[in-house]
Amino acid sequence: EEKKGTKRHILVDERGVPLSVVVTGANRHDASQLAAVLAAKVVEPIMESELENLCADAGYAGEAPRRTMTDAGYKPHVRPRGEERQEKELNPLFRARRWVVEACHSWFNRFRKLTIRYEKLDSTHLALTHLAAAIIALRKVRTKIIYG
Repeated sequence: EEKKGTKRHILVDERGVPLSVVVTGANRHDASQLAAVLAAKVVEPIMESELENLCADAGYAGEAPRRTMTDAGYKPHVRPRGEERQEKELNPLFRARRWVVEACHSWFNRFRKLTIRYEKLDSTHLALTHLAAAIIALRKVRTKIIYG
């Protein structure tokens, strides 16, 4: 089946390393894919007794996404972009977390094969996306660079 547009739903760690990637049609809302992204996570937490923090933007606001995050073992932090900007003005030491996902999307766009989808098969496109995620993760481990 040929897709006209695709969208990557990505779960990243605090450094921007992709932990989970789900590829869907471009018209799918992020919140509808939240459970699939959380279930596809490839790295387990070191300490299973504690809840992991999950920072999300306003697209995940609402009771259903919060319940999905909580049921998956996360402590949800859902804040619109304006709130982080206000917090930064009040507290100069505050570090915004939303842009880490934006940086990861940028790293995926550096793989020209993924920028425009030419593959007709979903499985081929998904395999290339997973390969790109593995390369991004390897680069972060090998160079020990947190961002950039």
